[in-house]
Amino acid sequence: MGRTVLVTGAARQLSGRFMRHILRDPDVDRVVGVDSRSPVHPLGEAEFVRADIRQPSIVTVLAEHAVDTVVHLDVHGTPGPSGGGRAGVKEVNVLGTLQLLGACQKVPGLRRVVIKSSTQIYGTAARDPAVFDENTPPRAPAAGGFPRDVAEIEAYARGFERRCPDVAVTVLRFAHVLGPAADSRLAAYFRLPVLPTLLGYDPRLQLVHEDDVLEVLTRAIAEPGSQEALGAGTFNVAGDGVLLLSQAARRIGRPTVPVAHPLAPWLGSALGALGIRGISAEQLRSLTHGRVVRTARLTEAMGGPLAYTTPETFAAFVATHGPGALPPDAVGQWVDRIEEVLRRG
Repeated sequence: MGRTVLVTGAARQLSGRFMRHILRDPDVDRVVGVDSRSPVHPLGEAEFVRADIRQPSIVTVLAEHAVDTVVHLDVHGTPGPSGGGRAGVKEVNVLGTLQLLGACQKVPGLRRVVIKSSTQIYGTAARDPAVFDENTPPRAPAAGGFPRDVAEIEAYARGFERRCPDVAVTVLRFAHVLGPAADSRLAAYFRLPVLPTLLGYDPRLQLVHEDDVLEVLTRAIAEPGSQEALGAGTFNVAGDGVLLLSQAARRIGRPTVPVAHPLAPWLGSALGALGIRGISAEQLRSLTHGRVVRTARLTEAMGGPLAYTTPETFAAFVATHGPGALPPDAVGQWVDRIEEVLRRG
């Protein structure tokens, strides 16, 4: 008998792609997508249920569809098209996860829960380790915003795991998701005509291709013991290699505008209030130092690295969304001149 997989955040582009993808899995009989708003993208033969995971009625959805696998993808750093601001995002992330896991406890046939998290749980600070692994204590609660959300979400996941030891729980800490169709915060940032940066900082970026996200999620729901199964536990998910923000700007042909650190929160809040996607006070904070994670645990579980490295992931994004208004060579020379002036100053 095949499985029934429930996917949250069905109205998001990546969730829709994942649902269509696993419909081809012979071990999956039914795929049920849940969201508080109707998706604008096709879901194939998947079923859609309009429901809010923050409401107690979500337990009815799980029970009526005899769900045995839950993939919680409704975890995001930005509002959906309907808006809601930062408070609405936090409510969906934190309260939604708490309510969903509470509902999962009441479903006797549940066997697996997969939760989307983020490498932003490690925070970003000057004295952080050069490379994080899954055993590094998270520092995100002090950072606030989305990093705090994922820290709370993972705390709920650990509590659920203790209460339901028969359910396999997999937590996937994704790096910035990028690719031709990605709708992540970083994708919105790199689609800006000019990229605001913090004066004196050139953060390291680590990326994961949206196709690799689908592959990892598919392995996460595979039957335990099978060759494709990822297994329970917490995994960093990122492509090999690192890009500096300045290198990325050159490759996509976007000019950068350095902003003094004290002005960054004001600028981010002002632009965010104007509805300019891709830039906010929180986004600028995340682009101060950047972060790099080890992926040895994931590589071992999958039998090899992800298909795309970080530079290859960015190249795939550039092929669709670049170059910018200025030729890449001209942008590179312009950035070099600014850096030279700053060094002399």
